[in-house]
Amino acid sequence: MTVARTNAIALLGLRGSVVDVEAHIGDGLPGFGLIGLPDTALREAVARVKGAASTSGLPIPAKRITANLSPASLPKHGSGFDLAIALATLAAAGFLDPTAIAGVAHLGELGLDGRTRPIDGILPAVHAAARAGFGTVVVPSGNLEEASLVPGIRVCGVPSLREAAILHGAELEPEPVEPILRATAPEVPGTEPDLADIIGNADAVEAMVIAAAGAHHMLMLGPPGAGKTMLAARLPGLLPELDQEAALEVSSIRSLSGLPVGASLSTRPPFEAPHHTASAAAIVGGGSSFIRPGAAARAAHGVLFLDEAPEFSPSVLDTLRQPLESGVITIHRANAVATYPGRFQLLLAANPCPCGQYGAADGVCTCPPAARRRYLGRLSGPLLDRIDIQLPVARITSAQLRMGGDGMTSATARQRVQAARARAAERLTGTPWRLNAQVPGAWLRSPDHRLAPDVSLPLDRALERGGITMRGYDRVLRLAWTIADLDGVDRPGAEQVGRALVLRRAFAV
Repeated sequence: MTVARTNAIALLGLRGSVVDVEAHIGDGLPGFGLIGLPDTALREAVARVKGAASTSGLPIPAKRITANLSPASLPKHGSGFDLAIALATLAAAGFLDPTAIAGVAHLGELGLDGRTRPIDGILPAVHAAARAGFGTVVVPSGNLEEASLVPGIRVCGVPSLREAAILHGAELEPEPVEPILRATAPEVPGTEPDLADIIGNADAVEAMVIAAAGAHHMLMLGPPGAGKTMLAARLPGLLPELDQEAALEVSSIRSLSGLPVGASLSTRPPFEAPHHTASAAAIVGGGSSFIRPGAAARAAHGVLFLDEAPEFSPSVLDTLRQPLESGVITIHRANAVATYPGRFQLLLAANPCPCGQYGAADGVCTCPPAARRRYLGRLSGPLLDRIDIQLPVARITSAQLRMGGDGMTSATARQRVQAARARAAERLTGTPWRLNAQVPGAWLRSPDHRLAPDVSLPLDRALERGGITMRGYDRVLRLAWTIADLDGVDRPGAEQVGRALVLRRAFAV
């Protein structure tokens, strides 16, 4: 037989597509051609496959060989197709039974010494293979632990091409090799910062709890030393554990980013804090041939913290507007469209002016009004309109420092958050939403959930006077429902709506 087939997985974003890998051996001038829209790294697979096969004791015959990756219109990148190309070629050459590899997905890179090398994105690739109905997937030994996290599929780890051929019935003697292993995640002691460390700023602590309970976006404005970064670092500790689906998605993004995943799925919400010099591609993702996830995608189901937010490029900040609205990050390229999850909590921290002292009781601001407006103007109106909570944060006084904190720990706050989220989930039973921040305004304004006129009167007046937009109106409603869930009441009253309006108020320049 001169044609053999097996399968691999091509990733575009988190979406994996099955690729049929065909190898044909025919007459003609000796050569090895690879077709099917490969990128540069994949085109170099020819040299890797020939070298690995030769050192594994399975020399490829000096004939005309063509390897086809189908569908040809699907972009394919990276070295993860090496193992599938090699096994299909060896089966076409008669070293393997073609039926043994036909219904199996093969993923992995080959070294010239014949050993398999672990690849990035193995978790979403194996997950895609399981969804496509494959019963078995063969991966490098260095990816075995991570690939085994996907349920419902048999995962075989092979340290070398020779072992992969033996697995599929080749009559060869096993040769022990040292497998190439992936870097493991460093052991980090469980020292998550605690909310009890916060002294003073009780309003900011309560706002953090509200933001965590409803997954609301938040902006903190205050002078240096007010504790904005300290508060932000404690927000992930207030969030509940991730469910199985969210944990798999978070771990898949880490795998695709080349970060270690570990022996089990991470159930803690991620926390990303990129530097203010980050580009748009670093924040939302990008690339030419291979579209990599950015910080916003890595923060999915967790927190994206932008410290010194006005120092970020305005164009970079505005790239977040679309995922904040839709919960999906979509990256378009000429030949592909990649999508990543974008359901994260955006947390911004900003100084009130370039020198940072405007409004501080113990500081003197030297910035003219125009400079202050220009500085905060880098945060565009459309972006701020998507921020539910806009909170001023002041420096604590010496008296507050002596009095200490209010004693609320992260564990206590997390219990309040979990109870509020449980109330919201019960109310939203039968809908596709589970958090207040996800509920559309039309549902909140429907006859069954509309607030009484006397309760919504302050909100209606703010809309009529131009104090808030229609989007802001709906976001205040969501905030009011979250406050009601924390207070343990069935519907928001005038008090909850008033507190939501105060939290939503725009800062003064």
